[in-house]
This record gives sequence, C-alpha cells and structure tokens, in this order.
Amino acid sequence: MYKVTFKFEDGSLVEAFAAEGENLLEVARKTNVAIDAPCSGNAACGKCRVQLLSGELEAEKTAHITEEEYAQGWRLSCVSKVIADVEVMVPDIASAYKSRMKIADLDSAKEVEIFEKTESDLKAAGISFENDLEVVRVTMNPPSLDDTMPDMERVTWAVKEVCQTEQVKIPFYVMKKMAETLRTYNFDVQCVIRKGSGKVEVLDLCPPKEELKVCGMAVDIGTTSVAALLIDMISGKILAKASTGNGQIRYGADVINRIIESVKPGGRKKLQDAVIKETLNPLVAQMCRAAKIRPQMIYRMAVAGNTTMNHLLVGVDADPVRMEPYIPTFFELENIYAQDLGLSIYPHARLIIAPNIGSYVGGDITAGTFASSIWNKSEMSLFIDLGTNGELVFGNEEFMMSCACSAGPAFEGGDISCGMRATDGAIEACVIDKETMEPALSIIGDEGQKAVGVCGSGIIDLISELFRCGIINPKGKFVREGARIRHDKYGMGSYVLVFKEDAASVKDVEINEVDIDNFMRAKGAIFSAVRVMLNSLDFTVDMIDNVYVAGGIGSGINMENAVNIGMFPDIPIEKFHYIGNSSLSGAYAMLLSGQAEKKVAEISRNMTYLELSNEPTYMDEFVASCFLPHTDATLFPSLTFK
Repeated sequence: MYKVTFKFEDGSLVEAFAAEGENLLEVARKTNVAIDAPCSGNAACGKCRVQLLSGELEAEKTAHITEEEYAQGWRLSCVSKVIADVEVMVPDIASAYKSRMKIADLDSAKEVEIFEKTESDLKAAGISFENDLEVVRVTMNPPSLDDTMPDMERVTWAVKEVCQTEQVKIPFYVMKKMAETLRTYNFDVQCVIRKGSGKVEVLDLCPPKEELKVCGMAVDIGTTSVAALLIDMISGKILAKASTGNGQIRYGADVINRIIESVKPGGRKKLQDAVIKETLNPLVAQMCRAAKIRPQMIYRMAVAGNTTMNHLLVGVDADPVRMEPYIPTFFELENIYAQDLGLSIYPHARLIIAPNIGSYVGGDITAGTFASSIWNKSEMSLFIDLGTNGELVFGNEEFMMSCACSAGPAFEGGDISCGMRATDGAIEACVIDKETMEPALSIIGDEGQKAVGVCGSGIIDLISELFRCGIINPKGKFVREGARIRHDKYGMGSYVLVFKEDAASVKDVEINEVDIDNFMRAKGAIFSAVRVMLNSLDFTVDMIDNVYVAGGIGSGINMENAVNIGMFPDIPIEKFHYIGNSSLSGAYAMLLSGQAEKKVAEISRNMTYLELSNEPTYMDEFVASCFLPHTDATLFPSLTFK
C-alpha cells in the first residue's frame, strides 16, 4: 500500500492509501476528492489534471498535456497509476464543477420573484395552491384502570373528533414513538396530518406548545447541479434556497457514463450515495441551518429530474434506459418515503417524483412544461431546456410533442477545455472589439472575482462574437491573427480570454477549435431537433408564437447571439423568453399544490414522445447544423454577418 496525499490550492490536504498500480482518479473518487472527469476517466476531456509534487506516478503522455507541462509535473489522473508514495496538487480548475454550496439571500427580490411569477401564472391558469398538510391539536384523557383503551385507539378517536373524519391512518413510524410522546406531554399533543377525501393520516406527534413548522422541499436534480427550495407548507413562504454540484459528476458528465458506472459491481449504490449522502443530505442540513428549523420538520419532498437521475436516485437499474429499445423501469412512481432512500428529513415524508415521459425525457421536463404554462395557451409554443441534455416540447393546450437530443454537457461547461458550470469565477457574458479583438467580460461572483472558466451563456456569447468579428469562419476555424490568438504545433488555433496571471487558474482561460467544434455539435443538436420535430408535424418556424428557454447555464442567455450561431431558429427576438430553472419551479408548484401534482401527471400521460434516433432525416439535419450558423444560410435571413 502506498500513501497518496491530495493537496489543494488553499493549503488543505486529504490523505488516502492505494494499492500498487491503482488508478489515481479511482483513488480520488473513493476518498471523495473532487476531480472533474466529464469523460469518466477515458482520457478524452483532459480536465482531470493534477500536478505531481513528490513521489512517482506511472502516467502515459496525452495530447492534453504539453511537453513543457509534463516536465512541470502535470498529469491526467485518469491515466496515472500509483507506484510509490505520492503527493499531488489538485488545482481549483479541476474541482470547479463541484462548486461551493450556495445559500441564496432571500432578502433579494430577484431570488424569489421567478417562483412568485410561476405561482401567479399557474393560479391564473386555474391551479389552486392548496395542499393537504395541516397541524391540529388533540387532548385526550390519560388511561386509567377504568379506561384501558390502547394508545392507538385513543389517538384515533381524538383525531376523528377534531377533524370530523371517518377514517384515521397511523403509520408504523408514528406508532413506535406514540407511547413515550403521549406520556411526556400528558396526552396533549400537536398532530401533523395529511387530509384526504374522508380520511386523515397522522404523520407526526409533537409537543403541544412547540412552534411547529410544517415544511417541504422542492428539488431539481440535474445531471450537473442540484437546486432546492425549503418551503413553509402552511404559509407557502420560501424559507431557504440553495444549489450545489451533483456529487455523481465525478463518475461522468453525462447520463450514459453514469449508467455505465452504475452497472459495475457496487456501482448502483455508489451513484445513489453520491446523490443522497453527498449531495441532498448536506444540502438539507445547510438549508435547515439557514432557516433555523430541524430537518425532521420537512414532511414532504418534490423531486424533478431526468429519467436516469430518477432511476439512480431510487436505486433502480438504469441500464435498460440506454439500451435499445430504451425502456425505463418506470414512468410514474408512488409510495416512496424518505426512509426508503436514507434522506435525512422526516422518515415518513412522502416523495413526489415528477413522472417521466420517455427514456431521455424525464420528470424535469414534465415539471418544466407545467411551469411554462404552454399546456394552457392557445398559441403555439416551443419549450427548450438547456442542460447536460437538450429536451424540447412543442405544442399548445390541444397537443404537445416532446423529444430529447444528445447535446452533451457543453451547455454546462462539459466537453469544453475552459468550461465550467455557472458558479463563482465563470465568465457568463462576453463582447469582443472587432478591431482590437480584446474581450469585455462579465464574471459571476463578487466584485474583483477572477475568471476560472466559461459557463454556457458565456460560451454562446464568445462563439457568436468570434464569428461576428471574423475571427473564426463558419467551420469554427481561426482565420485572423493577433496577440490573443495562438496555434499549437499541430496548427490548432485558440483564443485567450484571460491570461493566467489575471485568472484564478493555473493556466490561461482560452477556447480552442476542438472546444468550438464540441459546442457547435451541441447547438446543432438543438437546432436539428427543432427542425425535425416541426417537420414531423408539418409546421414551419414562422408558426412558432413563443419560445421558452429554461436551464441554469448562466444568469440569462443572449437570445440574439444564440440565433446568430444557429442554435435557435431565426424568428423575432421578442418571441424568446428566458424562464430560468423551470424544473425547480415545477417541483415548487407540485410541492405546494395537490392540483399541480395531478396536472403534471396528466401532462406526462398526454404528451407524445418523438424518438429522434428513429427519424431518418435527423442525422442529415444534425450535420447541416454543425456550422455557423448553418449550411443553409436562407434559414437565417436576419443574420447580417454570416
């Protein structure tokens, strides 16, 4: 066994032990050291670089590390084997994907306005924001030799009388704590109840004078990041809002790599633990501290995630999802409770999981479609969710069709050498001077924050600006020369946004032709999916009345730039609307509204799923879309610099 020391730029250390020949990335994963590996250790992305400080690694050379960098000790952890005691430095850029947990300041109106707008829009559509959780106080006569009624019956009769109901259900979890609770408080308790049609379920027994909060949690489980809201179920007030990286990401940036990892021995448990123990439970703890409540006061959780995330969350085999004929284990799932998954909230809290539509269109899209309200509009609307996968819904109140395209993780920074998710240090907007080729950047974070990389919205701006300024051609190749443009020994060009001395990184923040090509494939997947779906319905782009764009790829997308690079159809800009994290908005509505929960299920059942891989024209459309803006310039008549 050899000692492996992971050192970080802030001076902290993590020590581990490895067998001879053990892969360094696997050692990091076992030790819970965050090293970005979007390709899941296939040596394809080059993001898992570490610097050898002492000791020895058996590491092959790759195209991702230059001779000079190799001489300085830089190695890819995925191709490095431990053959001696070793100390390596993990740069911030290698763990940038696993952002610090961020708790929002709810004093800022911006943090809650999108959810308030969702609620007002849905109320206007006839959705009632009422749920079935309540608190009632019951007082009973203590038992005696003359009154030997068991505790269960005593509570049942008391609740029946207070709630005026015929049927009362008491779960086993509540029954176990009943004797002690009743006697501690002299048979005077508060009951958290769930009211149904003619029946009541007792969820908890609590002290009579405790300031009891009945809370719920709405969660968007994305492939890259997880966002959540903590809500008072009685008043509807948002108590806390937070986001963090999905702990599963060290097993791959996309769902396919996650599924492949999950079928390895013990893999399914590792993936489930990564999202529950390493992601959701710490998120719960931090949000409860911010809201000054106990985690056991969370009596319900609503979850929106894609089909694979839902399978990995509940610990179900997801392998059939990626294998033809692409059949998931479930679309809808009921009767799942927190204690079944090891969630650190009230053990008998019910999980509402937004239903899936197909193998690659999941609950995040059903929830997002509901939040967008296109199901209640007469005009034709296109809903686009930009995340690690690209999902689309088109239709109105009469019909809706959905599809998913394999855009890859580029919109959240994956497959891009300088890419990262939208967190502190990410360049989220960019403008380039056409004459000097100097960039003006907008960076997420406090004033003075230095750049670490570029998030999705920033990449859209950057490629659009490079194209507008004539720095790259329609194939994404560099055609101008300047101080910020470089070529490596193979002739591949790159553009430097921030030189390393001005960046919070160990190297320049730059985008190269491979990155541009990867992003053009991602944007091409979106545009070709739009084209194929519209053609299958015999529609044209001028029939689109509104485009709702969702996803957490930055504070907002410059829609004009997205059209300029051929990602979105060339229609009037005023038809585009950025609606933020619609998946979380939908989960928020499902949590607070029983009617919303039913409507989301109805939407999922009634939506037509289009499998693009079965469409004979899709590949031709995709190839034609992998240029700036497209091989058919007539599709973008308003673009003046094509």
